[in-house]
Amino acid sequence: MRSGSEVVGGPLGSHARADPHRWWTPLRVLLALVFLVSGLGVVSKQHCRADGWTAPGQYTHACYSDIPSLYFARGLAEGDVPYIAQKPGREVEYPVLTGLVMWLTAQAVPASDDPGDRARWYFDVNTLLLAVCAAAVVVATARIAPRRPWDAALVAGAPLLALTGTINWDLYAVALLAWGMLAWARRRPVAAGLLIGLATAAKFYPLFVFGPLLVLCWRAGRLRELSRCLGAAVVAWLAVNLPVMVADFDGWARFYRLSRERGAGFSSIWFVLSQQGDGVPPGALNVVSGGLFGLCCLLIALLALRAARRPRLAQLVFLTVAAFLLTNKVYSPQYVLWLIPLAALARPRWRDFLIWQAGEAIHFVGIWLLIAGYSPGDANRALGVDAYGLTVAAHVAGTLWLCAMVVRDILRPEHDPVRADGSDDPHGGVLDRAPDVFAAAAPRPPAPSRTAAAPAPLPG
Repeated sequence: MRSGSEVVGGPLGSHARADPHRWWTPLRVLLALVFLVSGLGVVSKQHCRADGWTAPGQYTHACYSDIPSLYFARGLAEGDVPYIAQKPGREVEYPVLTGLVMWLTAQAVPASDDPGDRARWYFDVNTLLLAVCAAAVVVATARIAPRRPWDAALVAGAPLLALTGTINWDLYAVALLAWGMLAWARRRPVAAGLLIGLATAAKFYPLFVFGPLLVLCWRAGRLRELSRCLGAAVVAWLAVNLPVMVADFDGWARFYRLSRERGAGFSSIWFVLSQQGDGVPPGALNVVSGGLFGLCCLLIALLALRAARRPRLAQLVFLTVAAFLLTNKVYSPQYVLWLIPLAALARPRWRDFLIWQAGEAIHFVGIWLLIAGYSPGDANRALGVDAYGLTVAAHVAGTLWLCAMVVRDILRPEHDPVRADGSDDPHGGVLDRAPDVFAAAAPRPPAPSRTAAAPAPLPG
């Protein structure tokens, strides 16, 4: 990562911050890169912007987005307020903070008699704000470890950020979680909890960060900081959700009912198995999927407790979210955004990152060509069941590859790029250099630094 930065002037030196003539700082380079990539994402959607989000073109040109279709399908174009007395079939099926964003951006659409014009306006307004969210993710990732700002280039230059960033509103949750993890890294557990609670009010997955925090804080004897973070998260989540729960509980609960009742969705391993005739019965799918994820979480917890050296927080969060995505009933293409900043923190190596991104890009093409086959008269341009299954296998294999690299770094910390300079857990906040209070394995001393002497541990 540091060698790649030579293109724009090389890694930061000891006097770089004090140089008033250095305009192209790492952060400015990263921001330029993320806005360039976001712009390329808009270009990739241009066919739909010009000709409309209609089948089969939105699939064969891989420019599909939920944003313009839900503008009409959820009554936002007619002034409906999400969750509150919405008509059957038009209820918003997302957590409250996402629904709020959907409604607020709908207010910025100018009046027009042309539905296509209004759809473009709604898409463009949301695209601009999602690009800002992507930039916020990059800033948080660059600042979470001040000595390694170039790790954020993995986020800023991620190919799947361009391809999937405007499919849905996931980047709001990704940005809030990234800033929550930055607050934790800066030893501000209350601020971290508030941000993570807001992130969970936008998408459910940020809640999973508390599993790794529990295991690591238990091992390090830092449960007080964890309790403060968790308490603040509960307060933030309730502050957003309670008003809607009181106003219309059924509307608020639709997301949770849908999550429980839906069957195997596109691109999940369960959907592929069902296509091959080996699917799990719908009544058992929740138990099997949830049980498999629970087993993965147990194995991750055992890994964290048994490892000779306490794993880094980002490593465990990445493994937990990846386990959820691999075992979940649904895998939408934009879910890859959840993992991009976590991957940059957990395993900041371009080789492994691009292997994973290649698998996701293959799946990105595969899902749209499968759905294109459902459009009348376009089956000849679609993928068959077996070919589509291979694209899902590419997504699964790429994710498992990156998980394997992270597990290896945990078991053999000398391979961890972040710890190569003698660092411990620069993303861990109070966990960084904290001595173990409980561990199921004998501690291993940090590997000698190849570039600098390792700092002395903080007093216990």
